[in-house]
Amino acid sequence: MEDNYSINRGCCKGSAGTCSKLEVRDWLSDVVHMATADNIVEVRFKNTRKEYFRNGNNLKLKIGDIVAVEASPGHDIGVVSLTGELVKHQVKKHKVKLINGDFRKIYRKAKQVDIEKWKEAISMEHQTMIRSRQLAFDLQLDMKIGDVEYQGDKTKAIFYYIAEGRVDFRQLIRVLAENFRIRIEMKQIGARQEAGRIGGIGPCGRELCCATWMSNFVSVTTNAARYQEISLNPQKLAGQCGKLKCCLNYEVDSYIDAQRDFPPNNIPLETEAGQYYFFKTDIFNRIMYYIGSGQNATGPQAVPVDRVKEIILQNKKGRRPETLLDGTEALKAAAKPKEFADVLSEDSLTRFDQPKRSRKKKRTSGPRRPEHTGGPRNERSNGNKNVAEKTENTGSDANRSRRSSGNRRRNRNPKA
Repeated sequence: MEDNYSINRGCCKGSAGTCSKLEVRDWLSDVVHMATADNIVEVRFKNTRKEYFRNGNNLKLKIGDIVAVEASPGHDIGVVSLTGELVKHQVKKHKVKLINGDFRKIYRKAKQVDIEKWKEAISMEHQTMIRSRQLAFDLQLDMKIGDVEYQGDKTKAIFYYIAEGRVDFRQLIRVLAENFRIRIEMKQIGARQEAGRIGGIGPCGRELCCATWMSNFVSVTTNAARYQEISLNPQKLAGQCGKLKCCLNYEVDSYIDAQRDFPPNNIPLETEAGQYYFFKTDIFNRIMYYIGSGQNATGPQAVPVDRVKEIILQNKKGRRPETLLDGTEALKAAAKPKEFADVLSEDSLTRFDQPKRSRKKKRTSGPRRPEHTGGPRNERSNGNKNVAEKTENTGSDANRSRRSSGNRRRNRNPKA
């Protein structure tokens, strides 16, 4: 288990890919591509470092293979993270700089000897970082060494550091080379890049954007928070890197476009009832809230943007409306704003699988309905009874007459 952890740089591996930083989903994996001359492969190293190499020997590589690649000097060991047509798109996206006009080469798949040496180099990284921090502190350098990455052949190490200004670390390089007997390379990174290398969970509950997909960091200012009507609370606006959150820039363009025709909020509205001052804005519902002053002090009143512009135009002409809202605008403002509707349930794929309900009502077991004792129904029932009695009487009379006639015939003809 520990060997797999060290080899995969602490990244789990499954059918859906790995949990490595800046992981890319190969959405072209099920597309068959013809062999091309540009056989470029993406190889990942420690944390967010990824580089691109040419597979000049036409090795059969797949994601997860450990390979030995060209380095300066010597060779490095990395893990294949992406192959196929999507690599070209990644090269264009990240604007990869070529060395001497071409990509570096993949030598071979890593042998067992290479992997054992690579494990030894990985086990030395933490102790090297602790020792280098102590040496930098002894030299009184205003810098922080955040991470150390050894090359696969243990001939070189990259020291990632953070510093506010320019640092003269020439003496530090000499001291590090004497202590560790390796070639030293110093790389300065920012606070956002350090957070991406360390990783973590953001306040939204998801992994940090700088550790999952973001590689280009755009400057973020407090104006983005002002456009979105976010309170300027440093504790809430700052991310785990200590800087402003990168996600403040995600939706700021939509807010800016929605507020293009909004009136300035530093102008009070004057009416016959008194003055009203701006309180807050509901941007996408196009509603501005105002509070009265003095004797007209009330709670926040919702005023549509068009009505605010109309009142400001009247105030410039020296006129004052009687009220802040007229009749129609008051009804619109009192109406509940639109809420998000759940439209996904209407388009459910299983909506036709539900059994249809029978329209016939089931008889409930209970007391029987009482018989009707009203006038018209009672009369009809009595009439029906009388008719039945009459038919019975007429039938009995007919039978009697037939019997009497038969007896008379017998008396006339005694032989019969």
